[in-house]
Amino acid sequence: MTEAPGETAILPPEGFVLSSSRGAYSTHNGPYFHREIQGEATEHAFLALPRHANGLGLVHGGMLTSFMDGLLAAAVWRASRRSSVTIHLSIDFLHMARVGQWVFGESRVSRLTRDVAFVEGRAHTAGTDVVRASGVFKLMRKPAE
Repeated sequence: MTEAPGETAILPPEGFVLSSSRGAYSTHNGPYFHREIQGEATEHAFLALPRHANGLGLVHGGMLTSFMDGLLAAAVWRASRRSSVTIHLSIDFLHMARVGQWVFGESRVSRLTRDVAFVEGRAHTAGTDVVRASGVFKLMRKPAE
């Protein structure tokens, strides 16, 4: 269970734990959760809170974009065990996510070179795809510890 400042405790879905090793930006915008599935794969999630919404009560596109950027970067880490930075990010908004819904995402590396990773992923709520993303990430020279 975790609490965002000024909000009630959030109980994540079964098997999910708080993602605590994220940077300050993601920690501020979360909380984010994850669970291990099928070997090295990981599923990520966040509960759409009122502070994640636009004026229409829908999850803001910027929030979904930030979530997808982190989700794709997590796939790069799993595949390479190296930190990375985003070179290119492409987002397709497919459907709306609303406050109170859990947004789930998964991603995978489609190609990994010595210096660059190509990644794709999707986010969904209740089985409906909300966002599809693809990205290119620059692998940092020094492996992460």
